[in-house]
Amino acid sequence: MPLRFLTAGESHGPGLTAILEGMVAGLPLSAEAIQQELARRQRGFGRGGRMSIEKDEVEITAGVMAGYTTGGPLALWIRNRDAENWCGRAVPPFVVPRPGHADLSGALKYRYRDLRLSLERASARETAARVAIGAICKRFLAEFGIFVGGYVRQIGQVTAELPLLTDPQAYLQRFEQAEASDVRCPHPPAAEAMRAHIQEAIRARDTLGGVIEVFAIGLPPGLGSYVHADRRLDGRLLGALGSIPAVKGAEIGDGFAQASEFGTRVHDAIRRDAAGNLYRPSNRAGGLEGGVTNGMPLVVRLAMKPIATTLTPQRSVNLVSGEETETVYERSDICPVPRAVVVAEAVVAFVLADALLEKLGGDSLEEIRPRFQALPRPRLDDLPMDGQEHVFW
Repeated sequence: MPLRFLTAGESHGPGLTAILEGMVAGLPLSAEAIQQELARRQRGFGRGGRMSIEKDEVEITAGVMAGYTTGGPLALWIRNRDAENWCGRAVPPFVVPRPGHADLSGALKYRYRDLRLSLERASARETAARVAIGAICKRFLAEFGIFVGGYVRQIGQVTAELPLLTDPQAYLQRFEQAEASDVRCPHPPAAEAMRAHIQEAIRARDTLGGVIEVFAIGLPPGLGSYVHADRRLDGRLLGALGSIPAVKGAEIGDGFAQASEFGTRVHDAIRRDAAGNLYRPSNRAGGLEGGVTNGMPLVVRLAMKPIATTLTPQRSVNLVSGEETETVYERSDICPVPRAVVVAEAVVAFVLADALLEKLGGDSLEEIRPRFQALPRPRLDDLPMDGQEHVFW
């Protein structure tokens, strides 16, 4: 059964509900493991006032017994503390749509009489539920030595020079360095400049976007498929990354930069060592070839636009009077990029957990462990080439 998830809830409603279906039985799981990821999502320089109100706490209400998953759907609940400030209160109608937000498009789609119905569900508050789902998927992947992490590569006009790597341990070091930074950048000089750039945006009453890089190490080759378009792992990852609020672009490895290069300067040579193991001296493909993992570190990037809610008013139209006017500020982040790293990790972890379960099959952790150990690795002994001619048709 493929993994599926569903989230429900509004930004200022009672809370967020998340349901994850398809997770195997026998996975050790506690609320604390999910809690750690929710706490990471709330940290980051440039965050808004909402994070000083919410102290996200998750409750597992189904799918876990005696500390282990049952194989049934997992249900999670995250209460919105800010709901207390809105419950029973008369709220002025929201009738001036913000450029770049879902205010106007949502009203046109659902025929709303108040734009607040759009922003309540379109709000990035929903990503707390996805981080909780991703935490479970990370816990599952960890059982097989797979780790998903991320960091900030760019904020506004400040970019950290972080070349693609082949060594998994080097990615772990980057992750640890990033977690020690309040802008989640593993490059100290760039991190300092990013912080100053965010302070500049605060003074200018503006917002900033940026680029996030997510990696996965320990993945076996063979996840995904080139047989069917909808099973290609690169397509699944790019689609998942594009579903994150404010994300306008995504790439695998050095995807966009490769468009201007010759092929001989793009592809990763295949070498062999004395023991017959195959290896790559570079990882420009970002761990994917033909929609399938090749055993190298998986590396994806996503570009976030500056978020639409700005302290400086933008031109818009009052949809009741029909007059041109300016937007009204709603509380928001100045730069959500450092916090969004955790969201990006979560959606990647979900896609990879789904791909791993697709490859291994089975309903329990005990059942699929030996199947993972039997997967072929990039070495000559695991490639049964007979060197004979074949008539294909």
